[in-house]
Amino acid sequence: MESRANHLKAAAWMTGSIAAFTVMAVAGRALAGRHDVFEILTWRSAVGFVLVVLAGAATGQLRTVSTRRLGGHLLRNSLHFAGQNLWFWALTVIPLAQLFALEFTSPLWIILLAPVFLGERLTASRALSVALGLVGVLIITRPGAVPPSWGLAAAAGSAVFFALTSILTKRLSYDVSVTGILFWLTGMQFVLGLACAALDGHVKLPDSGTAPLLALIGLCGVVAHLSLTSALRLAPASFVMPIDFLRLPIAAILAAVIYGEPLEPFVLIGGAVVLLGIWVNLRTQFGQKPTV
Repeated sequence: MESRANHLKAAAWMTGSIAAFTVMAVAGRALAGRHDVFEILTWRSAVGFVLVVLAGAATGQLRTVSTRRLGGHLLRNSLHFAGQNLWFWALTVIPLAQLFALEFTSPLWIILLAPVFLGERLTASRALSVALGLVGVLIITRPGAVPPSWGLAAAAGSAVFFALTSILTKRLSYDVSVTGILFWLTGMQFVLGLACAALDGHVKLPDSGTAPLLALIGLCGVVAHLSLTSALRLAPASFVMPIDFLRLPIAAILAAVIYGEPLEPFVLIGGAVVLLGIWVNLRTQFGQKPTV
């Protein structure tokens, strides 16, 4: 019964992650051409770090931050920094639905790698969820129908880095607080972002037009990772991450409404298959056999 309750709580946390990541994508695209990727990540991390410190101090959780597992934090945050750079750059050069479709190969990697790195079982239901998710992504992206590009390669590469990041987050969550994970995430990524942004000898400061968007991205970044980390503390990574597939149909609809990107039938059909994969995984996690 406790396991079922934890799974429900994890699913609830993931709705916060989905909403935050979606808003971040819209704000990030609005910043295209006004700040480079490194600058966006620098100011995002600066806002996030301030929010984490203030929230941690207000709740008394700041005392849980320590230098224990510092090497693990550095590895996790370096991989996440690489993934975020690829993701934000791809966001500016390929359609939103394509970006999310390729990013969503990340849960597939997690389900396949979790048995190796986390000792989680690859059950038949999880394998079916992976298969359905992969079929849905293939329907949406239609390999061969869309010419290859560096933007597609960047989106695919970000998925691999995000999968590794989630696995390392799960390992850290065994004995590191959520506040500790977020503190080192935002702090380390601010340093990494500032160092990379300064390579060309110029770091553009936020102005009246970009500051609200950068603040929104920073807030969404903290909310997204707070939600994701909290979900991973409650349930296996192979259960948590497939829920993130819900972002795909949401992103496709928003891209059509906001940016006029065509809402193709393939996106709707593929999204439906992805949702079916999530449903199968959720039903079997709660001890119920999926019915059609």
